[in-house]
Parts: sequence; structure tokens; C-alpha cells
Amino acid sequence: MRIYISGPITGTEDYKSRFLEAEKPIKAAGHTPMNPVEIVNLPEDSEWSDYMKVDLKVLELCDAIYMLKGWPESRGAMIEFEYAYENRKIICFEGGEIPNA
Repeated sequence: MRIYISGPITGTEDYKSRFLEAEKPIKAAGHTPMNPVEIVNLPEDSEWSDYMKVDLKVLELCDAIYMLKGWPESRGAMIEFEYAYENRKIICFEGGEIPNA
């Protein structure tokens, strides 16, 4: 199963390491992490809305979403959570269970 990683990016300095760390429990459960920090590579002049459009397309390809701590304070993560909920994706939370493959 593909699991999209969602969490705060804007205004944080350690987001790359947090998203990479989040891949570990997903892989340990036998799934494929979909890390937008690693996947999405837009030109430098791209705006937040450009990233969100691409992120939602990546999330569309996934079966589940993995919400990192602090996600409710992130406008983008809130949008991703709502998309996942509305599209009946499995929703997992950092520190909680991830279904085994």
C-alpha cells in the first residue's frame, strides 16, 4: 500500500528530517512511503498553491495518509487530511498504528 506523508513544512526548519524519519515505520509495516518532500521538485519560483496542487495529485495515487505531529497547525496538512477523509483513504497518525501489509 502507498502511504502519503503529511505534516507541517512551511515555517519549519527540520521538515526534511521529520519526513524522512516518518518513512521508517511505514516501511517497517511493509508499505511504500510517498514522501512529498522527496517526490515534488518544482521550480524555485513556485508558489505554495503550486505545491498543493501537485501534493494532492500524489495523495490521489495513495491508499492512505500518515499525519505527522503538528499537522492541525498546518494549512496544507489540513487540506490533505480533508482530501483523504473525503476520498475514504486510510488515515494513520504519527505514534499510532499502521496496518500491516
